[in-house]
Amino acid sequence: MSATTSGSVRGPIRHVEYVMGTAVTIDVRDPRVGAGAVDAVVSWLHTVDATFSTYRPDSAISRLDRGEVGLADCPDTVRSVLARCEELRVETVGYFDPRYAGRLDPSGLVKGWSIEQADQILQAAGSRAHCLNAGGDVLARGRPAPGRWWRVGIADPRDRSRLATVVEGADIAVATSGTAERGAHVVDPRTGEPATGWASVTVVGPDLPTADAYATAALAMGDQAREWLAGRTGFEAYAIAPDGATWATPGFPR
Repeated sequence: MSATTSGSVRGPIRHVEYVMGTAVTIDVRDPRVGAGAVDAVVSWLHTVDATFSTYRPDSAISRLDRGEVGLADCPDTVRSVLARCEELRVETVGYFDPRYAGRLDPSGLVKGWSIEQADQILQAAGSRAHCLNAGGDVLARGRPAPGRWWRVGIADPRDRSRLATVVEGADIAVATSGTAERGAHVVDPRTGEPATGWASVTVVGPDLPTADAYATAALAMGDQAREWLAGRTGFEAYAIAPDGATWATPGFPR
């Protein structure tokens, strides 16, 4: 059902929006929530794309990167995102760096952050049961139905027609970074070479932007990500090597 067909439509509502270079699925199960709330989420996601896209020359991020405007001239959201990026750069010892290679690109945080903000829009509208999926970065609120868990499939990076595992839970965030869709696009900043130690890394926790950044950093780290991820309080991880071997932290929910 399209969220834009009628403002009187109420949940369950499922809408897919193509924005930020990916398909975003908005799945609202709470019957108290109308299509207007989903429309508000769609509008928000397009605002994020217009502000943060590195492919749009008129976006605030592109103009800031070219030095045409200063940080003080940008929207508050840009300052907030870049401040969080800097915290994560320090925490990951530079493996998550939005300014790697001299270009400003906070995309590794923005997708998860935008979905977290979309979750707050739906909660403000009264929803206690919904799931947002932006190209594999998933935030699931409440339960899909009484007595049931949300189930998030983790694709096998060697064969995306099958699932490597399934994460079940409520009020969870799941972020995956890998080579299956975009190839070896994450670079190890220590070597300048594409990161190939893992085929995919999935991080689960209470905070989607942080899980998203952790997954990207861990993919860049390669094998040393095992020890680093094990030290992230509140987050669990699951990784698949190029040969199909898997590794997970002890509390990974599967």
